[in-house]
Amino acid sequence: MKTVGVIGLGYVGLPLVVAFAQEDCDVIAVDVDARKIEAIEAGESYIEDVPSELLREQQGRIQATTRYARLAKADAVLICVPTPLTRNREPDLGPLIDAARSLAEVLQPGQLVVLESTTYPGTTRERVAPLLEESGLAAGRDFNLAFSPERVDPGRTDYTLRNTPKVLGGLTEACLERAEELYALVCETLVSVSSPEAAELTKLLENIFRSVNIALVNELAMLTDRMGIDIWEVVDAAATKPYGFMRFEPGPGMGGHCLPVDPFYLSWRAREFDMSTEFIELAGKVNQQMPYHCVEKAQRALNRAGMSVKGARVGLLGVSYKPGVGDTRESPALKIIELLKGLGADVSYHDPHVASLSEFALQSTSLDHAVSETDLTLIVTTHPGIDYDEVVRRARLVVDLRGVTRASSQASVVRL
Repeated sequence: MKTVGVIGLGYVGLPLVVAFAQEDCDVIAVDVDARKIEAIEAGESYIEDVPSELLREQQGRIQATTRYARLAKADAVLICVPTPLTRNREPDLGPLIDAARSLAEVLQPGQLVVLESTTYPGTTRERVAPLLEESGLAAGRDFNLAFSPERVDPGRTDYTLRNTPKVLGGLTEACLERAEELYALVCETLVSVSSPEAAELTKLLENIFRSVNIALVNELAMLTDRMGIDIWEVVDAAATKPYGFMRFEPGPGMGGHCLPVDPFYLSWRAREFDMSTEFIELAGKVNQQMPYHCVEKAQRALNRAGMSVKGARVGLLGVSYKPGVGDTRESPALKIIELLKGLGADVSYHDPHVASLSEFALQSTSLDHAVSETDLTLIVTTHPGIDYDEVVRRARLVVDLRGVTRASSQASVVRL
């Protein structure tokens, strides 16, 4: 039996807590947010991927706490804290530094520490190891250290922690072996690489690949808008090629905890090596422009209908960053709302997964209100369970940013 500690109980940490508990491990779950600790103790999950029933089934093996001291009893400790960006789009390692320093105060000889938080190559070796060594213990000699990037896609059920290959990179060969032994309990396939740096860059490559390709199709969407060509028709046609093409679709911009953030981590790190990653940064700029393009599209649609955006009632369908979840981190809907309100629009939204947006003093309205009581219905996030054919029939004017109305030929429908 192992005792596993998990620091950071969000979309990455809480599923790990439950997964190790299911394998008969005692789990020490640590977070600075007392509300999360209270929810776990009450058996109430705040993560879509972890049903409350499943959490309650494992409660006997989970010790939730805000106190790092209890981690002294763990065989292994996984760090899953956020790694956001500053307002200047530079890495903010504050939560990670705080977690590493707090862990150093209770670190024990023989423990394994694994960083799962997405970050730039070199973080594990150059930032985390020295912080942990403030304990007086040496990384790779007195304790083991590794990096294993999270691969979490909230709301997804076909690929889970267990059947998604897990990348591992150890500070030493012994560190890697310890990490392999641990993750073999909860992951079917392990992919070991030569170093923490290789593992760190693997995660960034995965997300930069998507960011760049999404930026390409988004830029084409802006071009085809001017050319009078249907981008959705073009993507559908190109996707019939059985080789050499991978389908990516345009949209209002990127959201979530990875794609809008991770490329900037590598761009920042690259500057320390006297290199500018212009291709990666350009993709980020293109994707950041999409909410502005979408709002302009809505403005033009209102103008053609004889209305000004000022005073117009605009109802957004979906404000989370992806279908089926309530996560609004970096959601393009937030920027769209900000821009519309700045132009004087009367904005409301319907989202069954997001009850309120406190930053805008908005509450989710009924679907009927968002469709029937507005001048323009803006489809931003396509949650399951919504009949978009019915939306088209009932709405005065629809601007579809996700291509779900492609079958409609009504003049009242405008697509990205």
